[in-house]
Amino acid sequence: MIKHIVMWKLKDHAEGADKATNLQKMKQLLDSCANVVPGILKFEAVLAQPGLEATYDVVLYSEFASRAALDAYQDHPDHVAIKPFIGAVREARQCMDYEV
Repeated sequence: MIKHIVMWKLKDHAEGADKATNLQKMKQLLDSCANVVPGILKFEAVLAQPGLEATYDVVLYSEFASRAALDAYQDHPDHVAIKPFIGAVREARQCMDYEV
């Protein structure tokens, strides 16, 4: 199994919208990718919650049955299609993949 964890910090304003609006749009876009390929075991896109510690604004926690499933997700047209928006609104990104 491969775990794929990504965190993003968003700009205060980008793509003609404020951070709060872009956070909601980004979550919807990520959620739309939850079942795009076989082998996705878990897929959670979560926004930072007031009152809880968070140094980033969005986290994606996902688990894939195999490296091939993760690769299929990375190359899937629905996933590729959301990358330009996310790239435009993000200030910073961190990612870690690991096998368990």
